[in-house]
Amino acid sequence: MLSRRIFGFPGFGGRNPFVEMERMRRQMDALSELMFRGVPARGPDAAGVFPLINLTENQRHYVLRTELPGLKATDLEIQVRGRNLTISGERRISSEGKNVKYHRSEREAGAFSRIVNLPGEIDAEKVEANMTNGLLTVTLPKSEAAKPRQISIK
Repeated sequence: MLSRRIFGFPGFGGRNPFVEMERMRRQMDALSELMFRGVPARGPDAAGVFPLINLTENQRHYVLRTELPGLKATDLEIQVRGRNLTISGERRISSEGKNVKYHRSEREAGAFSRIVNLPGEIDAEKVEANMTNGLLTVTLPKSEAAKPRQISIK
């Protein structure tokens, strides 16, 4: 009782302690959202993660698929170096005009480059790329050393 009167413990001067905890929780949520989502970047060198990719694997190949709407095969450059695959290019969006008022502008234009670290060794001489209706498919054959081998039991 004496500590309660002198130091105001565990009470907080008539305030509800859960109000302060709720305020701190909201601040922590906002901070973690910024950390994991990142501050929205805008500007000439600001690029999100584009293009989005799917990388799958079977016994013989790795297959990378990505959607690149509006781009032509001639607008892309694909390179393989070691276990890294690089896809780069430039997405251009035509201007709507000078006297246009945008209500929403989410499509970004500009140069992009994605480097994908492959999970295993590949045969760089046999890599194939195909682009159909804005869907890029890159087939990366595994090297002979990376392919699983069936071991017979004697």
